[in-house]
Amino acid sequence: MRLTEALLAHATTRRYADLSPAAIAATKTFIMDSVAVGISGSGPQVPLTADVRRATASLGSGNDARVWVTGEALPAASAALVNGFQIHNQEFDCVHMPAVVHPMAVILSTLVAAAEQRGGIDGKRLISAVSVAIDVATLLGISARSPMRFFRPAMCGALGATAGIAQLYGADTELLQRALGLTYSHLSGTMQAHVEGSPTLALQIGFNARAALSAWAFAEQGFPAPRDMLEGPFGYLPLIEGGYDTAPALAALAAGDAQVEQVSHKVFPTGGAAHGCLDMLGELREREGLQLDDVVSIELQAPPLVRRLVSRPYVDGLASSYARLCLPYLTASLLIDGRVGLDTYAPDKLTDPRRAAFASRMQVVPNDCDDPNALVPQSLIVTTRSGVTLHNHREAALGSPQRPLTRAAQLEKFHHCLDHAARPFDDDRRTKLLSLLDQLETLEDVRQLVDHLIVEMP
Repeated sequence: MRLTEALLAHATTRRYADLSPAAIAATKTFIMDSVAVGISGSGPQVPLTADVRRATASLGSGNDARVWVTGEALPAASAALVNGFQIHNQEFDCVHMPAVVHPMAVILSTLVAAAEQRGGIDGKRLISAVSVAIDVATLLGISARSPMRFFRPAMCGALGATAGIAQLYGADTELLQRALGLTYSHLSGTMQAHVEGSPTLALQIGFNARAALSAWAFAEQGFPAPRDMLEGPFGYLPLIEGGYDTAPALAALAAGDAQVEQVSHKVFPTGGAAHGCLDMLGELREREGLQLDDVVSIELQAPPLVRRLVSRPYVDGLASSYARLCLPYLTASLLIDGRVGLDTYAPDKLTDPRRAAFASRMQVVPNDCDDPNALVPQSLIVTTRSGVTLHNHREAALGSPQRPLTRAAQLEKFHHCLDHAARPFDDDRRTKLLSLLDQLETLEDVRQLVDHLIVEMP
């Protein structure tokens, strides 16, 4: 069986009862994490979110689904666009590192909007749909063997989200195959936005969330579509990814592995490629009492993808979307503030001359790993003014399945995110939202979840 047919069968036959307790727990955990990140993405620290809401509202009226926090009623595809942008606009959403895919941004925004639009979708169905969608998105990602040229998180996310809609609605294989063909024909997003540090990167997530729901509407009407959308001569894998090998993905499906169990938390609101370095530097800072002025140089030894994604130079007029992917700025911020959080990108910090002056002291060089999709291992060498050389090494990033976050750390991130929402989440609202998320499998209708994500203006 090819991967195309295997994924079609998986997405249309997998059910909540087939999920292990560990897979259910992981899915609920990352729904909670992604909801919190999406709430924070509504806040004033991301002023472009208001522009996205206004632009999307101009695309057409409707009341199928709602924007998180602010509550605008929109067509489902438009609500998914805005909510997807909010989840990814601060680089704080979870990542499947082997696939190099942010699996929840497109998927959760799409599936929640689809559930609102249909109505009567319960929590168990949402959990199973999210889990299946993550499987599809990440198994495509791990099949890639070439460096990324297109923005894989958005594209794989849309294909995964389409499979998730099939699970959510109980669709058959024929409808899903047609929907995937139409979604593939609608995919968008390149790495040019990443290279430039453009906020369009997060908008590409939104565009692809909208694409999945738009394509589904055409598929339900029976519109014909390419059938060999993944492995055909101009299918996703050969055309978009280039080199690929489906054997590991097929083996994972045969073994029944739930890919949600391989998803990593983002501990810092930065590109995931920066996490190993920041984790190592933070440990050295705490252990050695390092301050910015103590450091003569920092050398990060890392795989090629890390160098491609976050080794960019500091530039004047630093924008927050660029700064999140700029290790010289991020390492200086950690040494000055002791942490990298959502407030790291405040205007006074982006223009701080100390951070600009530090930039030349940070460099990223190759290590022995030549895997074009690997983010680890990483090694750090810090030279101090006292003449001491400090070393650190990571085979796995903090927040990964190998080094998972504690429940306390997950909740700390949850509340940090809600502290930055466009409208205030008081203690009572937070408690009720957490309780609902913790008991998501008992939820009667996903629309009740969205009710808790919206704060009405007084």
